[in-house]
Amino acid sequence: MGETARIPLRLWLSGGWLLIVVLAALFAPWVAPHDPLAQDLFLERLPPVWVDGSEPGYWLGTDSLGRDVLSRMIHGAQIALIVAVLAGGAACLIGSALGLAAGYFGGWTDRIIGRIVDIWMSFPPVLFAILLVAVLGTGLHSVIIAIAVIDWTRFARVIRAETMGQAQMDYVDSALVVGRSRIGTLAREVLPNVLPTIGVLLSLEMGIAVIVEAILSFVNLSIATDDPTWGGMIAEGRTQIHFAWWVLVFPMIALFLTVLSFSQFGEGLKDRLDPVLR
Repeated sequence: MGETARIPLRLWLSGGWLLIVVLAALFAPWVAPHDPLAQDLFLERLPPVWVDGSEPGYWLGTDSLGRDVLSRMIHGAQIALIVAVLAGGAACLIGSALGLAAGYFGGWTDRIIGRIVDIWMSFPPVLFAILLVAVLGTGLHSVIIAIAVIDWTRFARVIRAETMGQAQMDYVDSALVVGRSRIGTLAREVLPNVLPTIGVLLSLEMGIAVIVEAILSFVNLSIATDDPTWGGMIAEGRTQIHFAWWVLVFPMIALFLTVLSFSQFGEGLKDRLDPVLR
């Protein structure tokens, strides 16, 4: 009873925060109170509205150039969401397809894909991402490509193991006996039972993609323009922690809540959709 009540609450909380992030990203030009790039040195390092010395209209204060922190966070949600959806989705498609093929067909297909995965995972992921972005050049497209190229192995390994277990079930043999092709059995019988796992992995990967983008922004290897990113704001706030703590703290809170929500949403979704756990 307690477990049943806990799962919807986890979904509501994590889904609610993710909905806020999505709405902020989609409607950033209309909901942001100020231009995120507008500078005014007369308004530098204003504290949040509940702290003495604040200025009306600057809810979370300003940075060292007088730019509104809240507006920059809202526009930074656009970059985070784009990377999460595109990079996470690309890694999911590549890794899941290879994992399904390796786990279902086995043999030389499994051996080749397995060797590629082992070689790929021997590289430290964050350093590999930095290297790829350095080679491809800074820019949002480079970040997306780097994350997808690195993290597809996460899907391939897990989905391979899940598919191997499903392939040994009686319903697979029954489908083959009645004349269904192996590809048809994989698509219509095995894949639907693997989808809950893919959904969980995708949610986790979207959170990881947000973190990786923030790391690359922190070391100035993400977008090349002055557009705000959470990682870039954290890097800037680190140098101002003793004078303007809010420049560092609020982007860190947004990043933490977003990554945690992706993780909890995926786990809660699996608990609700997995036929074994229902």
